[in-house]
Amino acid sequence: MLSVIYSDDFLLHKTGMLHPERPERLTAIVHALKAAPWAAQIEWQLPTPVSGHEQKLLSEIKKVHALGYIREVEHLAHRGGGYLDGDTPISAESYDVAMLAVSAWLDGVDRVWAGGEPTFVLARPPGHHAERDRAMGFCLFSNAAIAANYALKQQGIKRVAILDWDVHHGNGTQSLVENCRQIAYCSLHQSPCYPGTGEADERGGYDNVLNIPLYPGGGMGEYLAAFESQVMPFLSKFEPDLLIVSAGYDATAADPLASMNLTPSDYATFTGYCLQLTRRILFGLEGGYALKDLAESVVATIERCLH
Repeated sequence: MLSVIYSDDFLLHKTGMLHPERPERLTAIVHALKAAPWAAQIEWQLPTPVSGHEQKLLSEIKKVHALGYIREVEHLAHRGGGYLDGDTPISAESYDVAMLAVSAWLDGVDRVWAGGEPTFVLARPPGHHAERDRAMGFCLFSNAAIAANYALKQQGIKRVAILDWDVHHGNGTQSLVENCRQIAYCSLHQSPCYPGTGEADERGGYDNVLNIPLYPGGGMGEYLAAFESQVMPFLSKFEPDLLIVSAGYDATAADPLASMNLTPSDYATFTGYCLQLTRRILFGLEGGYALKDLAESVVATIERCLH
């Protein structure tokens, strides 16, 4: 069995008809997972409700985000919505949905650590571009960074690694964890591409950052070389107790927001590498905007964990 943490409430974050980060992303994935021949091996879990736990969630979010920024998101949403930046619209429900997404990621940490098996957090909005005091690139709260800091409070977790295979560099995640010696961050990303960050010579405060920029047009050959020569040695040396994967699926050839050439099945190979390190893996959805490829990529990820 593999746990998938999901709620229909994640569909309530409205971004507008033509925005690529739309609710249909999740419905496409849910339909594909329920149609998979091994669907009975998925244990669907609702995230812990925000109501009654808001102070706990705020406490965890404030570890990485400025309180003024958190209140800015809340106030704009509760006034009916608007734009936090040019790419990041929010609606009246978006603050509450973003809080629920954080709750889901924290639940994922708890579930992975207690059970020793992978869990997939199927939530939105995504988070890896969100910086301490600003929204960016469709992202409100930095879910992976919040989850990593939260994980360090658990008995037995001394080191957390974040592997970000989204096609865009997770500038927010890196900025929020690079000065913590107990967290490692590794990103494979197209370069040049939004947001224009993630140079290979950035190493973090404790040699705990590895950025692997990849030229546009690259495919599985380039990714395999990177995993073999850089990703696996880096993560193996760090010896994480918990691995968090910022699971973006926008490096497929069909994706409209990038120019890489992966196929959905390639993510099964990436997942296999992760499983060589540990089965204590928390996957959390980031990008991916070609609906068919997105859904098939998540299916490939989860199927690899089941075998």
